[in-house]
Amino acid sequence: MSAEIRMTASPPSKTAPWKAYFSIFRIELLQKVQYRIAALAGAATSIFWGIVEITVYTVFYRYADNNAAGIAAGMTLQQLASYIWLGQFMFLIQPHVPGEFTQKITSGDVGLELCRPMRLYRHWFARLAAINLSSLPVRGAMVLLAGIILPGGYRMSLPASPAGFAATLISAVGSLLLCTSYGMFVTSVRMNVSWGNGPMFILLLVPGVLSGTYLPLQLWPDFMQKFLLFQPFAGYADLPIRLYIGSLAPSDAVWAVGLQILWSGFFIFLGNLIMNRQLKNIVVQGG
Repeated sequence: MSAEIRMTASPPSKTAPWKAYFSIFRIELLQKVQYRIAALAGAATSIFWGIVEITVYTVFYRYADNNAAGIAAGMTLQQLASYIWLGQFMFLIQPHVPGEFTQKITSGDVGLELCRPMRLYRHWFARLAAINLSSLPVRGAMVLLAGIILPGGYRMSLPASPAGFAATLISAVGSLLLCTSYGMFVTSVRMNVSWGNGPMFILLLVPGVLSGTYLPLQLWPDFMQKFLLFQPFAGYADLPIRLYIGSLAPSDAVWAVGLQILWSGFFIFLGNLIMNRQLKNIVVQGG
């Protein structure tokens, strides 16, 4: 008696690719958080810079003309100290293009990445999100701890309200999404090897200035406030920090997070569009 065995190949699950992207995100995150020495050195730099900034602003607040731009903005020195520490924390997820990505583009190793059974944009998006997040558990926690334990005017205050703190956490997730989507947009632009790194550096410099991590946006001139509040880069740091210190009410989180999601979707669409066009005409270099 013979038995005929038939094997039917089941179609791949629609969720299988997304499971792969999540696994890439998890593996990359675990690898990056292992670099403890680098995290300690980075935390020391952030803490030192935070102390210097607060000292400078303290002198400015005490001795500058009361009509100077910034003091009239209604931002107290205690709020400013909290803004500085949270700004140092949020700076860790600022958009950037990992050196590994640029090296693969320049050397031609991106051709190997295209051999993987997954979309390059989604693959690198998952990796970049993990890289952005990896600095927060150690370096970010140490920066916030320093802000909490430092004495006097250097101390970070408690959130303005429990609802404001919850809104800050939600907005912080939006910040991670926005920073990653913009970082992938810049990566897509960098896929054009002949342009070099110049355009990439310019595209990464402007958001750093307009995010509030260098100078709180609330201290900029009054005539620029509406523009600064709704431009995409305020969602990196300024919006979640304003929710924490009380410059924005918890109810404002609805439109603030909505803006972050809107701009994230815009940069994801644009990054995908540019990368798909670049990959059609990509020149693989190297030997």
